[in-house]
Amino acid sequence: MPFKKLALIIVSHVVIAFAGFALGIYSLPLLTAPASPSNEALVKASNSSTFTTHFVEDLEDSDFLHWGEGIVYISDKQIAFQGKLAPGPDYKLYLSPEFVETEDDFLRLKHRMVKVGNVDTFNHFMVPVPNTVNPQQYSSVIVWCESFGQFITSARYQ
Repeated sequence: MPFKKLALIIVSHVVIAFAGFALGIYSLPLLTAPASPSNEALVKASNSSTFTTHFVEDLEDSDFLHWGEGIVYISDKQIAFQGKLAPGPDYKLYLSPEFVETEDDFLRLKHRMVKVGNVDTFNHFMVPVPNTVNPQQYSSVIVWCESFGQFITSARYQ
């Protein structure tokens, strides 16, 4: 077999393998995600919220793979989101004393933030607020991808 043909076969297989791996990383969280909260649960959360804010797509470090868009309801008991997030692995929900919209800002302020919990769904979510966390002591809510150190979205609520 000529060298050029062998090289082309190897390169094409590597490209296909890489594309399959990337597609798997992107789709696995979608396939394994639990059911999203019901509309009734979101209405109840909205009625009991202390703060309301919005995730928007056009933040500085948001891009076509890392974004969120929708309404966030914050109370002492839970943080609920009605909208959509770009799917991805290992999302965490943080509260921050300052608004951030870049990975650098997140990393600079992470020691002053509190991790509320895991975000396991991408069309709406509800995350219970631990008893040790008081959302009134913070000003912003952030979704962060822990595995890849990626900023997803954030919003100021006070």
